[in-house]
Amino acid sequence: MRNHILALAALAGVTLSGAAYAHAMLKAENPAPNAVVGNSLKEVRLTFSEAVTPAFSGIKLTDLTGKAIATGAPHLDSKNNRALVVPLKSTLAAGKYQLAWYAVSDDSHRVTGKYTFSVKR
Repeated sequence: MRNHILALAALAGVTLSGAAYAHAMLKAENPAPNAVVGNSLKEVRLTFSEAVTPAFSGIKLTDLTGKAIATGAPHLDSKNNRALVVPLKSTLAAGKYQLAWYAVSDDSHRVTGKYTFSVKR
């Protein structure tokens, strides 16, 4: 009987720990890491493995000198609650940019990441 209880406890621990690690993962980016895009880029779109909360999610976009680029309020795509859309407030000049993103999923876990992309004329 004691072995059965220990086995059930171990199984419950493995099952529950798997659920605790089910955070939103970034699945697709636009622009993509290391991409070269035109200066007509109007928004950044990040698609996650699960829904995120836009009030607690967003990006910080900077040029290579560290100057912040103004962005609009993050919102979810009206047809896909896993896609976070962040509008750009102005046209990006040619150059390289760093995009640091953060997202909070419905389970309240925060995930972060960063990458660079370039804008050509």
